[in-house]
Amino acid sequence: MGKRKKAAKKPQQSRRNVPLDTAFTCLFCHHDKSVTVRLDRKEGIAQLVCRVCDQRYQSKVNHLTEPVDIYSEWIDAADAAQRDEPTSRPAAASSSSRPVAAAASEDSDED
Repeated sequence: MGKRKKAAKKPQQSRRNVPLDTAFTCLFCHHDKSVTVRLDRKEGIAQLVCRVCDQRYQSKVNHLTEPVDIYSEWIDAADAAQRDEPTSRPAAASSSSRPVAAAASEDSDED
């Protein structure tokens, strides 16, 4: 006496590969889908351009790089530049209203 055969299972649907975005929101002008990424794998260069504010970014690519990777690199580079900017500003802003040469000559005139 054999077992009863179970009902055959229906084949599962294959997963669809959802395509990744190629148009993104600009960090500077905040327009949706205004940033496009062009990958030139032959040259090994990716260019990111905002159509509204003409902001540009360029990076090296390899065979695994996707447009979202370049956009993420751009965000990281903008954050790093923003962090470095405030540290360099106070040094330049610490100058007085009168020129350094004039201040030095006034001090020598007093002697």
